[in-house]
Amino acid sequence: MGHVTTVTATATTDREIRTPAEVRRAKILAIVYLLLAALTLWAFGIGSEGDATFVISRPGDTFEVGNIVVPAAGLAYVVSAILAFLGARQWLRGFGSRTNLVLAIGLGLFALSFLAWAAAGTSFSLVGMFQEAIKRAVPITFGAISGVLCERTGIINIGIEGMLLGGAFTGAIVGSTLGAAAGMVAAALVGGVLALVLAILTVKYRVDQIIAGVVINIFVLGLTSFYTSQILVENQQLNDAPIMRAFEIPLLGDIPFIGPVLFDQNIFVYAMYLLVAATTYGLFQTRWGLRTRAVGEKPRAADTVGINVFSMKYWNVILGGLVAGFGGAYFTIGSVGRFDENMTAGRGFIGLAAMIFGRWHPVGALSAALVFGFADSLQVKLGILETPIPSEFLAMAPYLVTIVVVAGLVGRSRPPSDYTAYVKE
Repeated sequence: MGHVTTVTATATTDREIRTPAEVRRAKILAIVYLLLAALTLWAFGIGSEGDATFVISRPGDTFEVGNIVVPAAGLAYVVSAILAFLGARQWLRGFGSRTNLVLAIGLGLFALSFLAWAAAGTSFSLVGMFQEAIKRAVPITFGAISGVLCERTGIINIGIEGMLLGGAFTGAIVGSTLGAAAGMVAAALVGGVLALVLAILTVKYRVDQIIAGVVINIFVLGLTSFYTSQILVENQQLNDAPIMRAFEIPLLGDIPFIGPVLFDQNIFVYAMYLLVAATTYGLFQTRWGLRTRAVGEKPRAADTVGINVFSMKYWNVILGGLVAGFGGAYFTIGSVGRFDENMTAGRGFIGLAAMIFGRWHPVGALSAALVFGFADSLQVKLGILETPIPSEFLAMAPYLVTIVVVAGLVGRSRPPSDYTAYVKE
């Protein structure tokens, strides 16, 4: 009886310590769930006809799995009921630390119902859809991991967009002249150099971190646009980089559905997997990770125990720049093989949103990047189905999701670091 009382008191205390702003966000999110439920019921359920056929195997796969056929209207009714339940639960109790996860699940169900509505009466390849989503999540993930590495040590890296763009430009030119491998290395190095500039400005000269990042973005955009018009337009041989083709990992690639989606990709996707795993292990299981987090959270305490705060900030920011530069090479060497002006199109800023949505954790950042990648791939796949929705509206999807995250709909995200410029006494 005493134990029950203690648990009840604890739960009550947890609810009572929520600030009015947090309660207000919870109510807003509950309303969003209910609106999504109503939209699903009205737009995808009532009056919808036909079955949607989801293809989950490719011709020639080692293990072929039958297609999934679902009634579009029936699926919409089920999804609408689930979203309504999530809205009611969010209004009454909330989901605590699982808010972001539940929101991602809710959005995924809404997207599934939307796809069933769009594919009603025809077939739709889920394999191709998720393959495209992972590809489009690659530069966002690299940008998000770059942000994690920098912010865990107390530096806000708004310049990720510029580092991605600089890496894409360098990858195209060096890749065209010296090959794909050299292009990827050069792209990473350019990102590292830009990050070094950011570190010098913010750590040594204590320039405002936001301003320093914006300066880098504007500088790189202007420089790459100028050289594109003055050099690449007249010298097309410098803008014809080889494209890294996809290759299947033996055995893993034969797993039904999962194999083609995850293990029949190019080297950038596999590098993304390794980067997320290595960063997660490094940050939370190694001495370097402990020092990085200590410098970010309590720099003066870290300095007191003998950690070189300035050195840790420099190296982590540079490492973040190397990651962003390598991710930028995906736009050219990993995708289209050529550079176009401002081809990153804000993916660096979306990466920052993914970092926040993922709570400054590499795995969380990857999960958020996949959500953005899925939204980004909708315009391509739905164009094939010839839906009545204008393509311009579909192109807005990843940016709308970014606005939702940055606006704080999922609740206040508390950064893990102290971003104040450190002054050694």
